Amino acid sequence: MSHDTSQTVYRTTSARTGKMMAIMLGICIVGGAIFFSMWDYWISEPAPVVAMMAGDKPASGPAVATGKTITQDLTFVESDDFRTLAFNALPGEPDNNPTIQMNVGDKVIFNVDNAGVSFHSFGVTKDTEGFAGVILGSEIGSASSPLKSGESGTSEFIAGEEGTYYYICTVPGHREQGMVGEIIVGPSQGGGSSGEVAAPTGVSHDFTLDFVESDDFRTLAFNALPGEEGSNPEIRVNSGDEVTVSSSNLGKSFHAFGVVTNPEDFNSIIWDSEIATATNPLKPDESGNTTFLAGAPGTYYYICTVPGHALQGMQGTFIVE
Repeated sequence: MSHDTSQTVYRTTSARTGKMMAIMLGICIVGGAIFFSMWDYWISEPAPVVAMMAGDKPASGPAVATGKTITQDLTFVESDDFRTLAFNALPGEPDNNPTIQMNVGDKVIFNVDNAGVSFHSFGVTKDTEGFAGVILGSEIGSASSPLKSGESGTSEFIAGEEGTYYYICTVPGHREQGMVGEIIVGPSQGGGSSGEVAAPTGVSHDFTLDFVESDDFRTLAFNALPGEEGSNPEIRVNSGDEVTVSSSNLGKSFHAFGVVTNPEDFNSIIWDSEIATATNPLKPDESGNTTFLAGAPGTYYYICTVPGHALQGMQGTFIVE
């Protein structure tokens, strides 16, 4: 008995192998060219939602609107050798990078004009360096879509809390070359109160705000669903009071807690009031607590800081008197 041990062997020619290698090399070269031609885009600031989830905290909406509006005209200017950049005037000249003084609840309208030769873009950030963390609504252009020479734009900024902010050119490197100015935000002067944070009163409050969900997960709330007793209770404290909030996740979704200036902005958190975060939330049956001092008088909000949950009903009013 004989066996057929023959096998089919597939071979290729050197010419065909060379063509295949040339095609692969061409793909790599073209891909690399596309990638590096968009380098400014890759290193520009992340999209707003990505920035929020990454921990950047753009703030919008004051606790108490004052009705005061400040108009600030800013012009991008450059030295003849392009090594020094600034707003309005070069260093040593009058009106160089003017400092803006405002209070919580005031609004600044920026009118920005590119009088230089380079491309520029604008934004307000609380970061002390770099070009990330730009506050939503304050942007004019972007690093990947900047203002060209002669172009202009308008934006607004309303601070939800005190501190030092910075208006900058958001094109990478331009801040470091001098395009940066300070915005000093003092305490609120509106809302029928002095807006000043009171000294610690020695008074303590304990609140329980548990996360609850409807069976179809479409309605979310604290303590009880809408229409039930105790749903999203209003909280009232005095400025300077110590507040402790305890939260348990009684639902099946993930949740996190924070007091905010704007219920539509899940990153406008104030007073270090967080319990967990959107990127590291409480899982079902987990719980947590936070203790903080109530700040300036005004109307604030407590919400679930997981994106979308406040809009589904997980929000209540937090009033400081």
